[in-house]
Parts: sequence; structure tokens; C-alpha cells
Amino acid sequence: MIRGSGHAEAVKVTYDADKTDLDTILKYYFRVIDPTSLNKQGNDRGVQYRSGVYYTDKEDKAVIDAALKRVQSQYKQKIVVENEPLDNFYLAEMYHQDYLAKNPNGYCHVDLSLADDKPEGTARTKLAPVSTVAETLDPKRYAGFDKGALKNTLTKAQYNITQDAGTERAFSHEYDNLFAPGIYVDVVSGEPLFLSTDKYQSGCGWPSFTKPIDMQVITQHEDTAFNMVRTEVRSRVADSHLGHVFPDGPKDRGGLRYCINGGALQFIPVDVMPQSGYAPLVKLVKPAKP
Repeated sequence: MIRGSGHAEAVKVTYDADKTDLDTILKYYFRVIDPTSLNKQGNDRGVQYRSGVYYTDKEDKAVIDAALKRVQSQYKQKIVVENEPLDNFYLAEMYHQDYLAKNPNGYCHVDLSLADDKPEGTARTKLAPVSTVAETLDPKRYAGFDKGALKNTLTKAQYNITQDAGTERAFSHEYDNLFAPGIYVDVVSGEPLFLSTDKYQSGCGWPSFTKPIDMQVITQHEDTAFNMVRTEVRSRVADSHLGHVFPDGPKDRGGLRYCINGGALQFIPVDVMPQSGYAPLVKLVKPAKP
């Protein structure tokens, strides 16, 4: 790369749309770069090392925009990843191809181990358009997931929580301090469970809500594990373990605290909800009261 040419080092990605989608690929991408790092990655410095996603299909821009907004909600610093149409792409010489295979000890800032596990919120079956809240909450919409494939579609943490009733460490999940407008859906099925409107900072270390989006989307069960008597909360369609509900929530908001594992949820920002199949729920999203 010639310094000052204005070009950026890039890689062409070709994928089978029947097996994955752009949004899933972008989730992997954002796991191996620092999206807040301007004109540098790792020890590499210069404009040619800037981060960007360059599309050849103009319809991909909206998908990339949504992914960038989702990532921005997870950072306090500004995201500096470009989203531009591809222009003047040139294939590098053969000695640049498969660099690490040819240079096993070569330098690469990417931690390739980050790609060993599935990213959170890997793509599910695309939801059909709906026009009412009742249609959006219809359990039949979310029954298309493959329960037998969950070990391949969930991260190890997500599987442990939703399928084995595991619990993530307190204060460990990014959703604990996330109060951006949107909805939280079951990471297994995509069924909408909670509104950001009902989220609050309980201080317990786990995402906390005063109520679900509708009582019909959850089930409650007595839990006597660890010599305690608690009320377990599970999702209706996928029967995912979510967490527990306690009677110590804000009294002026019903008095309940739905203490939920972040790993059991996927956050959908409000401006991404329409294209994600949750358009009728946008009107329910009001400013949160942390």
C-alpha cells in the first residue's frame, strides 16, 4: 500500500446467502477489530489501516448502517468504521494472498481465536412483516428455530444460560448498563420479551426490568436450587431460561425486579426494529427511567 494514495487495505468476502447473511458476518467482523480506533489497528498506523465496510450492492448499506448503530450502542467512544460503496478495488499480488499460511510467524493484529465461538445473536429465520402488536406477539412467528442446532447457533455462554439454566457473572454483560431505546428478544427464537422502557438500574449486576413486554411471553416456575426458593423466568416459545423475578423492584413501577441474564437476550435498537420484523412494537418504546 502506497502511503498517501487514499486507499485502504481490504479483503473481498464471498459467502453463501443460503447458509449465512451479511449481518452475521458483520458480528464476527466487529469482534476482531476495535471500531473506535481511527486510522490504526493493532500496531499498524496510517490512513490505509482505517476500518470500513465497502459494499457492491446498495441494499447492503442499510444492513451495515443497522450493524454500526447496534455497535455504537455498546461504546461510549464514537464508532469510526466507514460505510461506503466499493470503489477502485485492486487484487493484491499473489505473495500477499494467504499471508499467515505463507508466514506462520507473521504479524497480525487480529486475535483469530475470537472467531472460534459464534457471535451473539446469530441470524435466525427472517420474520414475515406484521401490522399489529398482537401479530408481532403471536408465538407461531417464533417457533421456526432448530432446537437441535443450538450448540452451533449460540455461543457457549448463551447455551449454558438458556439451555442449562446457567448464570453469567454479575456486572459482566454489556446489557447491564445499556439503556438505549429498543427491545430485548429471546436470543434463541427472537420472541420479544422486554422493552427498554421498563429497564432500570437495579445495581444487582444483571439487566433488570420492571415487567415483560406482555405477561404471555414468559412462564414462571418455582426454583429450589441452591437451598433457596426463587421464581424462575423462562421464555414462552423456546422455553429458554432467562433469570428470576424478585419482589424488590421499584414500588412505583409495580414492585417487581425481573433479573435477567444478558446472554439470554438480544437487543434490537428502535431504529432497526422495523426491518427486523418488530415494526408494530416501535410505538411501545418510550424513554427509559434508569
